[in-house]
Amino acid sequence: MLISGASIAGPSTAFWLNRLGYATTVVERAPALREGGQAVDFRGEQVSVLRRMGLLEEIRAHQTSMGEQHILDASGRRVASLPSSMISGEVEIQRGDLSRVLYEATKDRTEYVFGDWITSLTETGSGVEVTFAHGAPRTVDLVIGADGLHSGVRALAIGPESRFRTEMGYACAGFSAPNHLRLDHTGLIYNVLGRGVTYAAQNPDGPANIGFVFAADGLTYDRKDEDQVKRLIAEVYDGVGWEVPRLLEGLRDAADLYFDELAHVYLPRYTSGRVALVGDAGWGAGPGGGGTGLAMMAAYVLAGELAAAGGDHAVAFERYESEVRPAAEAGAKQAKGTGPFLAPRTARGLWLRNQSHRMLTTRVFAGVFDKMTLKAANTSKLKDYGI
Repeated sequence: MLISGASIAGPSTAFWLNRLGYATTVVERAPALREGGQAVDFRGEQVSVLRRMGLLEEIRAHQTSMGEQHILDASGRRVASLPSSMISGEVEIQRGDLSRVLYEATKDRTEYVFGDWITSLTETGSGVEVTFAHGAPRTVDLVIGADGLHSGVRALAIGPESRFRTEMGYACAGFSAPNHLRLDHTGLIYNVLGRGVTYAAQNPDGPANIGFVFAADGLTYDRKDEDQVKRLIAEVYDGVGWEVPRLLEGLRDAADLYFDELAHVYLPRYTSGRVALVGDAGWGAGPGGGGTGLAMMAAYVLAGELAAAGGDHAVAFERYESEVRPAAEAGAKQAKGTGPFLAPRTARGLWLRNQSHRMLTTRVFAGVFDKMTLKAANTSKLKDYGI
């Protein structure tokens, strides 16, 4: 089995395929595991897949243990505080730490090839002939695309991203910067119209995780040109007060910048012939869509359906589709309001957002937000495939 992508979905798929006795290879374009990244959280059924993997306690050993997140007004004064459960779910871990845990759990039974990528896929009667940018061609039984929102496997097997992508009118950036406020297991959320900032840290002596979300219509840039992207962000946040000037200084030196426009990818199918897509490659919803937890659940379902079908990929892929799609569509629906919620464009929108935060932390509405997010996380109930 050939898997494209070594972030979260790819190693998770390799983990379960290894349990079934399949030989797996993961090819990753980056030269090494990608460190850093923002925190990801798990709720409901998403936690149960970690338990089935036997990794829950190890992930808890790396969890962020974040406390409250404080909402600030334009002058930097606190207007509301959100409890940890609302922001961080039942378990939260830095994306880089999760990636490392999954790599360590699979490296002894999976071949990892870094610094390479798939350039063509040709199906034959008994497999897929694959060529690579650098490595020698291979013929494999199945190909799994777990290579994210801008999936190369999806483009080769199903069609160009532009056919399936819907822009949401916002962009987001994440990076590490010096924790000059010395925050300790807490975070801050600051807004001006159309621009939002999150600042969170686990340790007063460690780095802070910075997030920018801003309204962005018709941006023109080369996302592979990091210097150009940094200039774009600096221009958008030029003149914004509070701690933003110091955060932009940190941006200039950041070595782990992530940047993309918020978008939703909708595919009529997640599989084509001997190719299946897992995670954002198949149903990228963007932030707020529970993507990491669902990707790990989908990896389990894909392997489980292959086991239940006795290795018949055509049968397994059909069942995989029917099991995963309801949860993917629920996550996409949940993610639609992420941009307007994190960076309202109007004064009324910002006022309403802050009022909703205050409301959700009152006794009357306690648990409402948790129930909303749990509903999406629990849309699909994990079967027991005996693996």
